[in-house]
Amino acid sequence: MATAVREQLAKAQRSAVHLEMRDGYMLDDPEFIAWQNGKRLDSADRESWWRSWLDVVAETTSRGVVMRRLRVVSEPVTDYIKYEYDVTFPNVAAGEEVRWLPRSRTGDLLLPGLDGWVMDERVVILHHFTGDGQWAEAGMEVREDADLASRYLAAYEAAWQRAVPHAEYRPV
Repeated sequence: MATAVREQLAKAQRSAVHLEMRDGYMLDDPEFIAWQNGKRLDSADRESWWRSWLDVVAETTSRGVVMRRLRVVSEPVTDYIKYEYDVTFPNVAAGEEVRWLPRSRTGDLLLPGLDGWVMDERVVILHHFTGDGQWAEAGMEVREDADLASRYLAAYEAAWQRAVPHAEYRPV
Protein backbone atom coordinates (compact mmCIF):
# COMPACT_ATOMS: atom_id res chain seq x y z
CA MET A 1 0.00 0.00 0.00
CA ALA A 2 2.84 2.41 0.71
CA THR A 3 3.82 1.96 -2.93
CA ALA A 4 1.20 4.54 -3.98
CA VAL A 5 2.75 7.15 -1.69
CA ARG A 6 6.29 6.37 -2.83
CA GLU A 7 5.23 6.56 -6.50
CA GLN A 8 3.54 9.93 -6.02
CA LEU A 9 6.46 11.31 -4.00
CA ALA A 10 8.79 10.35 -6.86
CA LYS A 11 6.62 12.49 -9.16
CA ALA A 12 6.10 15.40 -6.74
CA GLN A 13 7.63 18.68 -7.77
CA ARG A 14 6.56 21.20 -5.13
CA SER A 15 4.77 19.84 -2.11
CA ALA A 16 3.64 16.77 -0.23
CA VAL A 17 1.49 17.14 2.87
CA HIS A 18 0.32 14.33 5.11
CA LEU A 19 -2.52 14.50 7.62
CA GLU A 20 -2.78 11.94 10.43
CA MET A 21 -5.77 12.11 12.76
CA ARG A 22 -5.94 8.76 14.54
CA ASP A 23 -4.65 8.06 18.04
CA GLY A 24 -3.33 4.66 17.02
CA TYR A 25 -2.33 2.71 13.94
CA MET A 26 -1.45 -0.96 13.51
CA LEU A 27 -1.05 -1.67 17.21
CA ASP A 28 0.37 -5.07 16.28
CA ASP A 29 3.35 -3.44 14.51
CA PRO A 30 6.53 -5.17 15.78
CA GLU A 31 8.32 -1.81 16.11
CA PHE A 32 5.54 -0.43 18.31
CA ILE A 33 5.55 -3.59 20.43
CA ALA A 34 9.34 -3.35 20.79
CA TRP A 35 8.96 0.29 21.88
CA GLN A 36 6.36 -0.77 24.47
CA ASN A 37 8.95 -3.25 25.74
CA GLY A 38 11.56 -0.52 26.19
CA LYS A 39 13.35 -0.28 22.83
CA ARG A 40 14.36 3.30 22.04
CA LEU A 41 16.14 4.77 19.03
CA ASP A 42 19.61 6.18 19.67
CA SER A 43 19.77 9.53 17.88
CA ALA A 44 23.58 9.34 17.93
CA ASP A 45 23.58 6.01 16.06
CA ARG A 46 22.10 6.92 12.67
CA GLU A 47 22.72 3.45 11.24
CA SER A 48 20.40 1.97 13.86
CA TRP A 49 17.37 4.04 12.81
CA TRP A 50 17.85 5.04 9.19
CA ARG A 51 15.52 3.02 6.96
CA SER A 52 14.32 2.99 3.35
CA TRP A 53 11.41 5.35 4.01
CA LEU A 54 13.86 8.00 5.20
CA ASP A 55 15.77 7.62 1.92
CA VAL A 56 12.53 8.48 0.14
CA VAL A 57 12.00 11.54 2.35
CA ALA A 58 15.60 12.73 1.91
CA GLU A 59 15.50 12.23 -1.87
CA THR A 60 12.16 14.03 -2.15
CA THR A 61 13.18 17.02 -0.03
CA SER A 62 16.59 17.24 -1.77
CA ARG A 63 14.66 17.96 -5.01
CA GLY A 64 13.10 20.98 -3.31
CA VAL A 65 9.76 19.33 -2.50
CA VAL A 66 8.41 20.61 0.81
CA MET A 67 7.21 17.65 2.89
CA ARG A 68 4.98 18.35 5.87
CA ARG A 69 3.26 15.96 8.29
CA LEU A 70 0.51 17.10 10.66
CA ARG A 71 -0.62 14.89 13.51
CA VAL A 72 -3.90 15.73 15.21
CA VAL A 73 -3.85 14.06 18.62
CA SER A 74 -6.08 13.60 21.66
CA GLU A 75 -4.59 14.58 25.00
CA PRO A 76 -3.63 12.96 27.19
CA VAL A 77 -1.94 11.12 24.34
CA THR A 78 -2.13 7.37 23.86
CA ASP A 79 0.90 5.12 24.14
CA TYR A 80 0.91 4.91 20.35
CA ILE A 81 1.22 8.70 20.03
CA LYS A 82 4.04 8.65 22.59
CA TYR A 83 5.74 6.07 20.37
CA GLU A 84 5.19 8.20 17.24
CA TYR A 85 6.61 11.21 19.04
CA ASP A 86 9.70 9.25 20.11
CA VAL A 87 10.38 7.98 16.58
CA THR A 88 9.72 11.25 14.71
CA PHE A 89 13.23 12.71 14.96
CA PRO A 90 14.44 10.56 12.00
CA ASN A 91 11.71 12.06 9.78
CA VAL A 92 12.83 15.55 10.76
CA ALA A 93 16.48 14.60 10.16
CA ALA A 94 15.50 13.41 6.66
CA GLY A 95 13.94 16.79 5.86
CA GLU A 96 10.26 16.45 6.75
CA GLU A 97 8.53 19.19 8.75
CA VAL A 98 6.30 17.74 11.48
CA ARG A 99 3.75 19.49 13.66
CA TRP A 100 1.36 18.29 16.36
CA LEU A 101 -2.11 19.67 16.96
CA PRO A 102 -4.03 18.81 20.12
CA ARG A 103 -7.55 17.80 19.12
CA SER A 104 -8.93 20.18 21.77
CA ARG A 105 -7.70 23.08 19.58
CA THR A 106 -9.63 21.94 16.49
CA GLY A 107 -13.22 22.62 17.59
CA ASP A 108 -13.81 25.36 15.03
CA LEU A 109 -11.91 23.65 12.19
CA LEU A 110 -13.43 21.48 9.50
CA LEU A 111 -11.09 18.53 8.99
CA PRO A 112 -11.39 15.72 6.44
CA GLY A 113 -12.85 12.42 7.57
CA LEU A 114 -9.85 10.42 6.34
CA ASP A 115 -6.11 10.63 6.83
CA GLY A 116 -4.16 11.15 3.67
CA TRP A 117 -1.68 12.94 1.48
CA VAL A 118 -1.91 15.77 -1.03
CA MET A 119 0.85 16.04 -3.64
CA ASP A 120 1.40 19.19 -5.71
CA GLU A 121 -2.12 20.48 -5.05
CA ARG A 122 -3.64 17.88 -7.41
CA VAL A 123 -3.18 14.29 -6.22
CA VAL A 124 -4.95 13.11 -3.06
CA ILE A 125 -4.17 9.77 -1.45
CA LEU A 126 -6.88 8.83 1.04
CA HIS A 127 -6.13 6.27 3.75
CA HIS A 128 -8.85 3.85 4.79
CA PHE A 129 -8.49 2.30 8.26
CA THR A 130 -10.68 0.05 10.35
CA GLY A 131 -11.90 1.22 13.74
CA ASP A 132 -8.94 -0.42 15.46
CA GLY A 133 -6.35 1.25 13.21
CA GLN A 134 -5.63 -1.55 10.77
CA TRP A 135 -5.66 -0.97 7.02
CA ALA A 136 -9.20 -1.48 5.71
CA GLU A 137 -9.78 -3.53 2.58
CA ALA A 138 -9.88 -0.34 0.49
CA GLY A 139 -6.39 0.59 1.74
CA MET A 140 -5.18 3.66 -0.11
CA GLU A 141 -7.26 5.43 -2.69
CA VAL A 142 -5.41 7.66 -5.18
CA ARG A 143 -7.42 10.46 -6.77
CA GLU A 144 -6.17 13.02 -9.23
CA ASP A 145 -8.67 15.73 -8.35
CA ALA A 146 -7.57 19.37 -8.04
CA ASP A 147 -10.89 20.40 -6.45
CA LEU A 148 -10.66 17.75 -3.72
CA ALA A 149 -6.98 18.61 -3.22
CA SER A 150 -7.87 22.29 -2.82
CA ARG A 151 -10.51 21.57 -0.18
CA TYR A 152 -8.24 19.14 1.65
CA LEU A 153 -5.38 21.68 1.61
CA ALA A 154 -7.58 24.48 2.93
CA ALA A 155 -8.44 22.36 5.97
CA TYR A 156 -4.83 21.24 6.31
CA GLU A 157 -3.42 24.79 6.19
CA ALA A 158 -5.87 26.05 8.82
CA ALA A 159 -4.83 23.22 11.13
CA TRP A 160 -1.11 23.58 10.30
CA GLN A 161 -1.13 27.24 11.36
CA ARG A 162 -2.37 26.21 14.81
CA ALA A 163 -0.13 23.22 15.25
CA VAL A 164 3.02 23.08 17.35
CA PRO A 165 6.36 22.31 15.64
CA HIS A 166 7.84 18.96 16.64
CA ALA A 167 10.80 20.58 18.44
CA GLU A 168 8.40 22.51 20.68
CA TYR A 169 5.65 19.94 21.28
CA ARG A 170 5.64 17.86 24.45
CA PRO A 171 3.09 15.04 24.63
CA VAL A 172 0.87 15.18 27.70
